Amino acid sequence: MKYNSEKKKSGGSKRGGKKGSNERDPFFEEEPKKRRKVSYDDDDIESIDSDAEENGFTGGDEDGRRVDVEVVEEDEFADETVGEKKKRLTEDMLNRLREAKRREREEAGDDDDDEDDDESIKKILMQKQQEESGRIRRVIASRVQEPLSTDGFSIIVKHRRSVVSVALSDDDSRGFSASKDGTVMHWDVSSGKSDKYIWPSDEILKSHGMKMREPRNKKHSRESLALAVSSDGRYLATGGVDRHVHIWDVRTREHVQAFPGHRNTVSCLCFRYGTSEVYSGSFDRNVKVWNVEDKAFVSDNFGHQGEVLAIDVLRKERALTVGRDRTMLYHKVPETSRMVYRAPASSLESCCFISDNEYLSGSDNGTVALWGMLKKKPVFIVKNAHRDKTDGITTNGILENGDHEPVNNDCSASYWVNSVATCRGSDLAASGAGNGFVHLWAVETNAIRKLYELPLTGFVNSLAFAKSGKFLIAGVGQETRFGRWGSSKSAENGVAIHPLRLA
Repeated sequence: MKYNSEKKKSGGSKRGGKKGSNERDPFFEEEPKKRRKVSYDDDDIESIDSDAEENGFTGGDEDGRRVDVEVVEEDEFADETVGEKKKRLTEDMLNRLREAKRREREEAGDDDDDEDDDESIKKILMQKQQEESGRIRRVIASRVQEPLSTDGFSIIVKHRRSVVSVALSDDDSRGFSASKDGTVMHWDVSSGKSDKYIWPSDEILKSHGMKMREPRNKKHSRESLALAVSSDGRYLATGGVDRHVHIWDVRTREHVQAFPGHRNTVSCLCFRYGTSEVYSGSFDRNVKVWNVEDKAFVSDNFGHQGEVLAIDVLRKERALTVGRDRTMLYHKVPETSRMVYRAPASSLESCCFISDNEYLSGSDNGTVALWGMLKKKPVFIVKNAHRDKTDGITTNGILENGDHEPVNNDCSASYWVNSVATCRGSDLAASGAGNGFVHLWAVETNAIRKLYELPLTGFVNSLAFAKSGKFLIAGVGQETRFGRWGSSKSAENGVAIHPLRLA
């Protein structure tokens, strides 16, 4: 009797199909769940005619209503894991490359087999991977054509005060900017449409980890001096006078975390490429590492004897920083060690990686310098890189070159190289100051060569290249990045873009 009752229970639990048969029971089918979301009813799908398929419908529900193909595709991939998504996208990319190679072969009339196509695709992927990782330097500088008279910087986003930092998403479609008035904006590169990040209340900031400064009745300063975006475009980091590193969700533009720990102004930020780790430099002479996903502090990196002014990080756990102590430090984060490079200038204002073994720096005496890992002094120096040709001329008509002060220097802050940037993985670089020009440079073997001068009025406090090298973004303002050491009343505070024509 017990056996019969169990048999009845099992028979009563069957769904669909004929009674007493488990051939149509979904429990016994091996088809995965994501496929079941598409197959609402096998009979309905088989009865769909070709006209319905052409109109973009793939099935119907129990009432006979049709389901749009886009919704079905979203449901189909809703439950896939990260690994499954990577595999699917990789297979799609390979199929597109194979199809492109097949079309090229047909147009050329070649009779090569698929093995030759796979070999050429392999070379293309290896080349792309090596370029993205920085192992191979892309040749872009020689392709940059001389700007036309109609070319020039144009303001696409306006700010009330000087823009101190700009950044671009990895796909070059969106940009981010921060200014001294505490405004943080993100904008579309093509249309210029911008959205503002709204600071939450003090209560929300406290719940996100922020520590309010004394006196308590005084609001914290929201003046932003640094900004960085993660390579996946998900997180935005900002920092400034309030001594905190603020993390924002780019998708919702909401504040998600505030990292305390610095004892002075946060002056520079940078995400490590391909990760959620953000590096921060401060006037407290310290460089800290944070993990955004875990919302945790990672490590401290000491070594500077003065204020840290700029930072850059690539894929490896290596950070490049410069400061007012006339040094540039190459931090080996896991080993908690560093390499020290000393410059002849009184202060290094900016720095960036060219590759893992080469760096570029700008100083307050107008010098742009190229550095190599194996030498503690610059490999190549361009003196007076942003100095007017009329300045520094002696009575003999000879231009003084070096660390000498110019004779008719009325505002030395205009010659400070406040920003340097490189097009990632390439030989194209740029530098900006307050003398009215942005300079493009070609990085060569143990040397840098000036390409063109791009006119731009104001203090260029930040630069960012498009990954493709097709345009350059500049954060410009009437004042320098830190303080009010100079003033350019004719300048417009905002973000400027300059197209670059490649041959």
